[in-house]
Order: sequence, then structure tokens, then C-alpha cells
Amino acid sequence: MAAKPDDSKKRKHAPAARGKSAPKKLKSSADKVLKKPHKSTKQLGDKKQQPKPHAPVESKRERRIQAKELAEARKKKRKKHYTLEQELASLWEKMRTRNIAKEERSRLVSDALKKMKGKIPEIASSHVSSRVLQTCVKHCTQEERNAVFVEILPHFITLATNTYAVHLVTKMLDNASKEQQAQFISTLHGHVATLLRHMVGSLVVEHAYQLGNAAQKQTLLMELYSPELQLFKDLISAKEARLVDVISNLQLQKGSVVRHMTSVLQPIMEKGILDHSIIHRALVEYLTIADQTSAAEIIQQLSSPDLVRMIHTKDGSKIGIFCIKHGSAKERKKIIKGMKDKVGKVARDKCGALVLVSILSIVDDTKLLSKVIIRELEGILKELLSDQVRPSLNGRRPLLQLLHPNSSRHFSPDELAALGSSVPSLVTESPSEVNETETSGLGEAGKEDVDVTNSSHMNEGGKKDPLTRRQELLVHSGLAEKLIDACCEMAEELLRSNFGKDVIYEVAMGGADSILGPTLDGKLETLHGVIASLAAHPKLEGSDEQHLFEHFHSSRTIRKLILDSPSFACTLYEKALKGKCSIWAQGHSAKVISALLETSSSMVHKLVKKEVQPLVDDGILKLAK
Repeated sequence: MAAKPDDSKKRKHAPAARGKSAPKKLKSSADKVLKKPHKSTKQLGDKKQQPKPHAPVESKRERRIQAKELAEARKKKRKKHYTLEQELASLWEKMRTRNIAKEERSRLVSDALKKMKGKIPEIASSHVSSRVLQTCVKHCTQEERNAVFVEILPHFITLATNTYAVHLVTKMLDNASKEQQAQFISTLHGHVATLLRHMVGSLVVEHAYQLGNAAQKQTLLMELYSPELQLFKDLISAKEARLVDVISNLQLQKGSVVRHMTSVLQPIMEKGILDHSIIHRALVEYLTIADQTSAAEIIQQLSSPDLVRMIHTKDGSKIGIFCIKHGSAKERKKIIKGMKDKVGKVARDKCGALVLVSILSIVDDTKLLSKVIIRELEGILKELLSDQVRPSLNGRRPLLQLLHPNSSRHFSPDELAALGSSVPSLVTESPSEVNETETSGLGEAGKEDVDVTNSSHMNEGGKKDPLTRRQELLVHSGLAEKLIDACCEMAEELLRSNFGKDVIYEVAMGGADSILGPTLDGKLETLHGVIASLAAHPKLEGSDEQHLFEHFHSSRTIRKLILDSPSFACTLYEKALKGKCSIWAQGHSAKVISALLETSSSMVHKLVKKEVQPLVDDGILKLAK
């Protein structure tokens, strides 16, 4: 058998194919020798020594000037009225100074308006020119202002949506006559809903709404209700302010109005445009006609930290009360947490204080309320009680609500009605009835959705006992003790105050249902002693400051305390009136002395009868019939 060829032998390389390059030859050390030699350092040095020609060096100042000129040239190309704006800016710097003469300012304003004539709508959108125009409108004559009005009226809607021109538009509205104001508002016809969705345009609609009369306000609101109402707005009188009355009188379909208002209000709320009173009014009207599902969705959407931006208006506070009443525990928690570090500002606001009162009267989570609201009220307690800051008159209302809930002495009938108001569709039916009507014809999934809505939004007040809630917020939190200490420290100021006297009276009485006793009876006796000590000061003839018994407010407050609190009457008599009743038997102080016999307490009668009865018998002191 022939042997196999040896595979260990190297195979011969195949000849290179034609057209293909030969394999790259490795460089050897001999090739390196063939390279050109490097230039010597001496030669390089000679070349470096030869100076190269270059442009002359410019200074920093020259470069700045050149850059400024280049920027100016670019602005002139980009801005049509750039040169005019520069001229107006120089005039503006002169006319806006405080020490300028009235005639000189009028001349500068007239010059500026002449330069802008025919170009106002174009240059009003400029950052600089809009400011010049505002100053001119403020200081110009009525004829010149009318000329500006005529020029911008056709472009009113466009200017109302511009970031800078909007200030000119609002300034023109402020200085417009009744006829011009009516023309401005009529120009808004058909654009109200669109402008309210615009962050800048909504400012103009709100400004016009605030300045308009009742009929003009209703005209603006009608654009948010229904397209049909815009056609028949002439058939609606100013007396028909409520949407429910308008629908019944014009026999409109409530469902179509609700759908249209939903399509208008939903984008506005999604964009977070919640500060304007016209939107608050529209939302209140919407909730009066909305079905349960639609109303519950709006309540759920508004129950957020952003609600604090709405409660500064009358309708906004009503919406806040609706959200507290009908919101779930989770939604109420969001609202309260959104008020953190803002409780003082809310309490001082007339409308915001009502929302705070509603929260303290309804929410069951007293730990959260103590942590967020009560602690902040404690920090500004003296400021709220003092008359030095005028808005503090409203800041006392949450305290008075805890001391004496829903008292007609502290709240007006309209305010009590607002605190008791509710969304009709969320309270007219019981949850069981709603389940039967709403779930008829729906599948299992539909039933589940309705049940969730009912459980979340049928909350009418808290489940906790009102007295227990007040004790936890007022006594257990430590607020009452600090309140009594503040009253002791500021007793004279509060007694002389038209509004502070209500607080010190309620505290000295121990609150409704004697909520401050018996835990704080010792503190209350101290307060009675402080008031009696102040009243014991001698009567000074010729003094500018009236005695507490002679002052209009303090004399009536002390009289009321004598009639309602026998313990205070005894303390006052022992410390301030014993042996001195004849001195105070005339004038305003006579009311205090007569109260000692008018009280129903036999203990007080027995104590004062020997001294006071002779004054009555002699005709010096007259008792009330």
C-alpha cells in the first residue's frame, strides 16, 4: 500500500494574482538612513526670529464699542420701529421723574404721542414702548386718551393676549369713560371663553368683570353658560342673576348647558387659571345645576393645594366650603396641607377666614388640624387679637368659632348662610336612593363607579361629636391656655376694642357649653381678677383717656359679664366697686352698677343690695325695665 504524502511539509505559496499589489515590504533600518535629515535648531531659530505681519492689537474698549455697534445694527434689521423706541425711551426717562413740572411732563407726553400716532397697535407689544404708553395714558389729556382709545379698539383682542400690551389695555380700562368701557366689554363678545384659557388674556377679562356693572358682568358670564344664551341675552334681565332662574325662564335644556360649561371650564382648571372671580362665579353656578357625577368630579378636581388661591373671593370661599363639606378625608387632607405656612394670611382675609371656620367645624382629623392650623394661629395670636393691624379683625373669627360656634353675634346672616350652603346634587338624595336611580341599566362596572363616587363625596360634615372636636382643638391642643394668657396681657386693649371685646367676653365666660372649664377654671379666675384690677383704677378728672366704666365698649362688655357670670360679678364688686358704687351711678358707668341688681344670681344680689338698693330708692340709679 503506497504511503500518504507527508502533510508536515510547508505548502508552496501560490503566485500573486495579476492586478493585485505585492505584499507590503517591511521597513528596515537601512531605509531610515535614506530619509532626509532634520533641519538644525540653528536654522529653525533663524526662521523664528523673522517677524510675521499681523493686524494691530485692539483694546477691550474698542472691541466693546464694535460689538455694541454690531448689536445695534442687528436690532435695526430685526425691529421695525427700533429707532422710534430709542427716542421714546429717552422721553420716558424724563417724563416719569417725580420732580418734573406738570407743564413739562404734559409737553413730553404730547411729543411722545405725536411720534407714536398711527403706530400704537404695532409698538404696544414692545417691552419699552408699552411702558411709555402706560405713562402717557396716565398723564395725558382726555382728548389724547380718546385718540389712543380709537386707535387700539380694533386691535383690542390681539393686544389683550400680549405679555406687555396687556398692561396698556388694563390701564386704558381704568381710565375709560362709561361709554368706552361698554365698547371694550362689547368687543369681548365671542372671545370670553377663549381669553379665559389664556394666561395673559384672562387678566383682561377679569379686569373688565371687576369694573363692569351688574348687567355687564352678567353679559360676560353668559358667554360661559351656553351658546343659546348668547343669542337670547337681550331677553334676560339683570335681576335674573342665577343660572337656575335663567334656564327656567328661557326653558333651556339643563343637560346641554352643563355639557357646554364642562367643555369651557375643564381646560381652564387644567391650566391652573383659578385666581379670577369670574371663574369662581361660573363654578358656583355650574355646581348649582350639575348632576351628581359632574359635581363630584369638579369637587374632586378642586380639592387640592391650589384651592388656597381661590378662597380670597366671596364665590371662591363658597367653593372652598363645598370642597370641605363634600370632599373625602384624603381630599380634605390635601387642602389643609396646602394651607401650611399660609394660615395667617388666610385667617386675615375676610373670605378666607370663613373657609378656615368651615375646616375647624367639619374636619375630624384634629391631629392634622392642630399641627398645621392651630400651631400657626398660636404663633400669631397677639397679632390676631390686636387692633393695630386692620385685617386682624377677620383673624379672630376662627377663634370665636371654637369658643362659640355659629353665633349670630360674630357672623352675619349671609356668612352663616354661606357656612351652611351645600351642592344641591350631592345632598338632595341619600346614597341608597342615588344607587337605585344611577345604577339602573348599568353593568357591574358602572355600579362600582357610582358607589365609589357616593362614598367619596356624600360627606356632609364630620362624624365626630362637635363638642369633642372643639375640646381637642381648643383645650387639648393648648390653644385655650395661650389665649387666656394673651387676654390677661392685652385685657385693657381688648375691652376698649369694638371687635376685641367679643373675644375677651367669650374667653372670660369660658366659651359656649363651658368648654374651658373645669380644666382652666384657675386661669379664668386670674383673667377675672385682671379685669377687676383694671376697673379698680380711680376716676381721674380731666384725663383724656376714659375709665373702663365710662368707655362705650368696655362698659357694655363688663355689664354683660356681670349679667352672665356671677363669679365675675362677685370678683368685680369686691375688688373695684365695694364702697364706690355711688361714684359710678351716673353716665355710661351707671349701666355697670345697675347690672349688679339686674343679674339673676341671688348671691350677687345679697352681696350688693345694701349698697346699691339705696341708690335705686333715691332715684339716683335707674334700672332697666
